[in-house]
Amino acid sequence: MSESPQDKIRILYVDDEENNLQAFKATFRRNYEIYLALSAKEAREILQNHEVQIIITDQRMPDETGVDFLASIIPTNPDPIRILLTGYTDIQAVIDAINKGQVYHYLTKPWEEEYMKNVISNAFEVYSLRRENRQLTEDLMLKNKELQSMLNLKEMP
Repeated sequence: MSESPQDKIRILYVDDEENNLQAFKATFRRNYEIYLALSAKEAREILQNHEVQIIITDQRMPDETGVDFLASIIPTNPDPIRILLTGYTDIQAVIDAINKGQVYHYLTKPWEEEYMKNVISNAFEVYSLRRENRQLTEDLMLKNKELQSMLNLKEMP
């Protein structure tokens, strides 16, 4: 039985190097539904048209850093789990990623396939748990309103 595209984890991968995008897609296309963007601008366009669960972005890009991109999309796309990828070990980028970009995980290039799969799997689990938690909270708030309405009706003379 093969998975349908809607069953696959949807990942947006942003990197200004075409060969990195193609290598990622070639490695993971069977496991995930993958969207590729060569820039933060392209990534924003994809996010307007597609719901993704995980965003992986390179830190060092010409027009905008990965951290700045991730921070900028929080108001419109708060749910996707964010992963920052870089070829450099830049401690300030890591700190900024955590504080500004709400980054779940930080990876260095070149990435290792099995480790990347584990990170994606764990990130999707966090995404799913957050979504479930939000739904349970909304359900609970609705039930509380219903109970309050019933109590108010009962107290009326």
